[in-house]
Amino acid sequence: MANTEEALKEALSTIEGATGAALVDYTSGMALGTIGGGTGFDLNVAAAGNTDVIRAKLRTMEHLGLNEQIEDILITLSTQYHLIRLLKGQGGHGLFLYLVLDAGRANLAMARHQLRKIESQLEV
Repeated sequence: MANTEEALKEALSTIEGATGAALVDYTSGMALGTIGGGTGFDLNVAAAGNTDVIRAKLRTMEHLGLNEQIEDILITLSTQYHLIRLLKGQGGHGLFLYLVLDAGRANLAMARHQLRKIESQLEV
């Protein structure tokens, strides 16, 4: 089992094209841990903003009567992919992993697969 810091380090080091990662509480919008991001990209601001994305999607699903769970949400930009994965394991309710990828270097299928693996090993 990995703690937050170990899980985020693994995401950044093992997922091709990853430039930043965070573990976020979407009930508060607060990042519980961040790594990477770099100059001009504040992961804490991104974490808070993506909280709104999740809340909006959950609200829409409720209005539609969809009895489903969100696996992940993908936002594609011209140079980046933003991957949001809601945690399902014990203690993961209300949390999501947020991954920023360089679109020129990333393999989305592999990134999703590895993020799912990291989630399974994460102990919150």
